[in-house]
Amino acid sequence: MTAPISSFIPGVLTASAAARVGFAPRCARFSLRARGDLAPIEAALGLSLPTRIGLRASVGELEALCLGPDEWMLHAPESAAAGIVTACAGVYATHPHSLVDISEREVSFVIDGPRAAELLTLGCARDLDTIAVGEGRRTLFDGATVILWRDADDSFRLDCWTSFATHLFHLLDTGVRELAAESR
Repeated sequence: MTAPISSFIPGVLTASAAARVGFAPRCARFSLRARGDLAPIEAALGLSLPTRIGLRASVGELEALCLGPDEWMLHAPESAAAGIVTACAGVYATHPHSLVDISEREVSFVIDGPRAAELLTLGCARDLDTIAVGEGRRTLFDGATVILWRDADDSFRLDCWTSFATHLFHLLDTGVRELAAESR
């Protein structure tokens, strides 16, 4: 079952002493693909793009995560979306690239708490200890492609397509309840 993006309201959805799961506030999201000299795009964005897969960079509220040799995920406030599009369009003639607004395609879960990393192992086979705080990775969560951002030792964001959000939430909710039962 899927739900319209308007039904994904920011806030905590399920919680225990072990972990909390909720939706992050909506944001502007862009998939950026570019090759060669990145200086024109970096100047347009006002941000140095990280060039190692998994590294993040930010300036103000604009965040960039390197997903591949020529691919980045950008997160920014919704109010900044038009400015990002205009700035990148201004350099397109001299530096062709692809900037796709995917804001409506995805939502972000916030998963935090003392056992947040353990909760994520319910659907993610990746060794989360290899993702340093301030980094991120594209990975799988129960077969769904997601982007996992590690914001702190015990705090993550998990971006997923809205069509998978209900399914992933049910898995995370089950995990939160299982961790809570273990604590009794």
